[in-house]
Amino acid sequence: MSALFPMPFFSLVLLLVWLLINNSLAFGQILLGAVLAVGLPLLLRPMHVPGPRVRSLHGVSIYLLRLLRDIVVANFDVAKLVLSSRSKLRPGFIMYPLDLTDDLPITLLASTISLTPGTVSADLTDDKRYLLIHVLDMHDEASLIEELKQRYERPLQEIFAC
Repeated sequence: MSALFPMPFFSLVLLLVWLLINNSLAFGQILLGAVLAVGLPLLLRPMHVPGPRVRSLHGVSIYLLRLLRDIVVANFDVAKLVLSSRSKLRPGFIMYPLDLTDDLPITLLASTISLTPGTVSADLTDDKRYLLIHVLDMHDEASLIEELKQRYERPLQEIFAC
């Protein structure tokens, strides 16, 4: 079974997306979708790099809810900062030390930071030990680093067991 379906979830999603895009359940579309769903993973198998396994689905849902809440709150905070005539922004860069080592969790952390208004992931060092982050209004670098570790990096470590 694994020889024919090296990536079964990918195959299923590919078939469903094909049928949705074509908006048809005609036999020809199902057949062509099935051929693509089986053939593409077989062709892509040599390039497939297995990533870290998700250890906690409950942790994923908690992480996503926290991220959604943080995005909404940060949007209001940034709007208040930008629209307020009294506020004086203190933009800056920080070198964030990473405890994560796998590519996928590092990418998710960098994306999370960029999704949250007021911060943007700018660069990753070649040794993958530091993430350069631009902050719109920086008060205390050490407290920001600790907050990012607690809110995002440690939950990602728990989710991916890394």
